[in-house]
Amino acid sequence: MRIRVVNPNTTVAMTALALRCARAVAAPGTRVDAATSADGPVSIESHYDEALSVPGLLAEIRRGEADGVDAYVVACFGDPGLDAARELAAGPVIGTAEAALRTATHLGRGFSVVTTLARTLGRAEDLTVRYGVDRFCRGLHACDLPVLDLETDPDARKIVTEACRAAVAADRSDAVVLGCAGMADLTAHITAEIGVPVIDGVAAATLTAQSLLTQGLRKSGRGEFAAPPAKPYTGMLAPFAL
Repeated sequence: MRIRVVNPNTTVAMTALALRCARAVAAPGTRVDAATSADGPVSIESHYDEALSVPGLLAEIRRGEADGVDAYVVACFGDPGLDAARELAAGPVIGTAEAALRTATHLGRGFSVVTTLARTLGRAEDLTVRYGVDRFCRGLHACDLPVLDLETDPDARKIVTEACRAAVAADRSDAVVLGCAGMADLTAHITAEIGVPVIDGVAAATLTAQSLLTQGLRKSGRGEFAAPPAKPYTGMLAPFAL
């Protein structure tokens, strides 16, 4: 089986990080590769960023379909363009937020989410409601690090770790969901430091996709998630016409 991790922002280093974390959990025989959006923001930290990341994501999904990819991981915690990507793909498309939040419900009575900037907390809260896990979510917290600083700030690991520790203490939670794909390589360290399970959405989404493929499951393809109707597009979106 072949799973492609798609980074909806244009920062190649984040794609490489997500790919390493996905490959670390994939089973032998599962081929995992990655793609970086050619068009869009360098990081996704606002509704504006998210909206403008979707065309690049969808272009990579179309390319993956032509390449014979079996399933996709959308490597951004906002799960941008997830529904549209599911219309285009024949196989599963798994968002990292959806996978991580659902995984957290298996590990205790309640969890906390720790993300980057405080302005993204509303989006994280919306996703807990969308995925039906809001009753398990005991708190949403920001460590106030911009996404790109996760790679460049020498104190980033310490800052995220301490934010997770504080979240667990404040919420009395049993697990922590990391709310950014750029935090994907921190789970083992933070788990060891704070003593509760810490969930990375890239790993969770990769294993969810792998599980669905192993069971021979694909999307229904009926109704809402059937292929979108063919019609002309104009202007800069003309290449997206089906």
